[in-house]
Amino acid sequence: MPAFDLQRRLVAEALGTCVLVATVVGSGIMADTLTDDTALALLGNTLATGAILVVLITILGPISGAHFNPAVSLVFALKRDLPHGDLWLYVAAQVAGGIAGTMAAHLMFDLPVIEASEKIRSGGSQWFSEWVATFGLVGVILGGIRFEQKAIPWLVGLYITAAYWFTASTSFANPAVALARSLTNTFSGIRPLDLPGFVIAELLGALCALALMSWLLRQPSSTT
Repeated sequence: MPAFDLQRRLVAEALGTCVLVATVVGSGIMADTLTDDTALALLGNTLATGAILVVLITILGPISGAHFNPAVSLVFALKRDLPHGDLWLYVAAQVAGGIAGTMAAHLMFDLPVIEASEKIRSGGSQWFSEWVATFGLVGVILGGIRFEQKAIPWLVGLYITAAYWFTASTSFANPAVALARSLTNTFSGIRPLDLPGFVIAELLGALCALALMSWLLRQPSSTT
């Protein structure tokens, strides 16, 4: 049984997703304000996101598991590590936290609290990138749990830092974060119209990673 009650776990999920999105959106706004160089702006956005993931997973992981991501929660529910009845509550907390994170970032930079994004992120290469990004994220998490659980904060932070640069989509890899980013018309935004393709690709990537890693990490049966 979880060491922390459901209420505390849900608050941890909402808080973690809120801070994660505030970091993604806020660092994107700051980077875009400070430089006209898109590559440099993306680097600033990347480093802030990777760093905050290490912090959040280290601090909140012992409370809720630090999913901050409906795709990750779905995987843990399918593995029976998260009660199915808690899955939808986790997802609701993550979505609410993500929206609050966008709002917080906008308030910090004196922007409209909510503003639908006009940034186009669509097409087969973008969707495949999100499949790859989420597949890799879930693979890293499951492999880390199996072999080096204490390193998971760093593994996830470093993976997302890398995936920002090797995927065409800049690695959203998270339906709740994607939804929250559709509400900011800034550097990190995504048009609401483009959300379904991203979310479907992310969920498929997570399920494919679960299938592969369940086979790959399965302990061989001992023979006598």
